[in-house]
Amino acid sequence: MSRALRIDVAFDFICPWCLIGKRQLELAMTQLQQTLPHQVVSVDWQGVQLLPHLPVGGEPFREFYQRRLGSESAVQMRQMQVQEAAEAVGLQIKFERISRMPNTADAHRLLRHASGLGSPQQRDYLLERLFAAHFLYGEDLGNSNTLLSIAETCGYPRENMARALYRDGRPFQSPDVNASSVPQFVFDEQLQLTGAQPAELLLRGMYEALSVPQRRSLLV
Repeated sequence: MSRALRIDVAFDFICPWCLIGKRQLELAMTQLQQTLPHQVVSVDWQGVQLLPHLPVGGEPFREFYQRRLGSESAVQMRQMQVQEAAEAVGLQIKFERISRMPNTADAHRLLRHASGLGSPQQRDYLLERLFAAHFLYGEDLGNSNTLLSIAETCGYPRENMARALYRDGRPFQSPDVNASSVPQFVFDEQLQLTGAQPAELLLRGMYEALSVPQRRSLLV
């Protein structure tokens, strides 16, 4: 019987490339199951807060990107680039619905807390719902009521989940993550790929990791 393959993914909810990378990873995993139907794969989603110093209430989305990229035309070009990549994996990101660039600290705390409750499938549903809240529905992931309502729709008890939220904008830090950029995919603590890589490359990473005898991590 083959060993389980572990994939660690560093991500942030406000990064569209992380959602695109998630879709590419899902496609790669489907392709892996077609050739290795009994292969067990576990994915650990590890939060990285890209903008830890944002105010607790976030900032206006449009103004944030105009300041970051320098002009409205630069923002439009970047969004067109993202949309093209998103459409290739069946996504339609609704930039026009996003009014706030949120502080994602509590969103990450919510998901981490949920990982100790319920089933992996339930946690994955929460992860997908949080991504959708920002990129499809324009909901504010920095708003505690929004986060708790999303958790409730995924079957988590509101009062329990509320204990995970700080509500004060303190940066989220995960001691298990060493990522300088996101998304980052690490296969069996041996092979690392960064960026929204195509499914073919992620699949190759899985095969390479499985071909190496299990051993101590090569990453430092």
